[in-house]
Amino acid sequence: MLGRTALERRFDGEEERSGLTLAEAAVSPGEQVDQLYRDARNDVYGYLLTLGLAPAQAQDLAQETFFRLYKELRTGAAIRNPRAWVFRVAHNLGLTEREREGRLEPVDTTRLMARTDTGADPELRAMAREQAAGIRQALERLSAQQRRCLYLRAEGLRYHEIADVVGVSVSTVGEFLRRALAKLKKVVHE
Repeated sequence: MLGRTALERRFDGEEERSGLTLAEAAVSPGEQVDQLYRDARNDVYGYLLTLGLAPAQAQDLAQETFFRLYKELRTGAAIRNPRAWVFRVAHNLGLTEREREGRLEPVDTTRLMARTDTGADPELRAMAREQAAGIRQALERLSAQQRRCLYLRAEGLRYHEIADVVGVSVSTVGEFLRRALAKLKKVVHE
């Protein structure tokens, strides 16, 4: 892709294939983190919500995650895939926070579902609500690991990146996603 900066290619994973590191992109740690923060903060926040954290906690931990990235880059660390690194740190921080509080509340999938505008047609709105409710129920029936893998895949992470974030093997990620998609597909086609 012509016209894209080294940093843009790096964050999209293209530089990983060419072997360049963030340090070679000649961008300061502050600029690197700033760019990734703008690109991924909502994704990280949404992921922390899937771990069952309250919105305020998820915001705090998302900011802490990017602060840790900044500190790590300031030490001169070469992070091959900053987006995956950020999700891994957010994952660990979120689980630690949940353990600290002793809270293991189920995820409220309603706040994760995007609402679609079906216009003024009441029949279309009713059908969309019914389908969304079915998908929401199917998501609630997924295991926590399946939901996390599905969410991270929807955020564009590759299987090996998801495996690093969640702490399972690549084949396990594939199996979690296969089962999750099969359950969701069944609901959509009913």
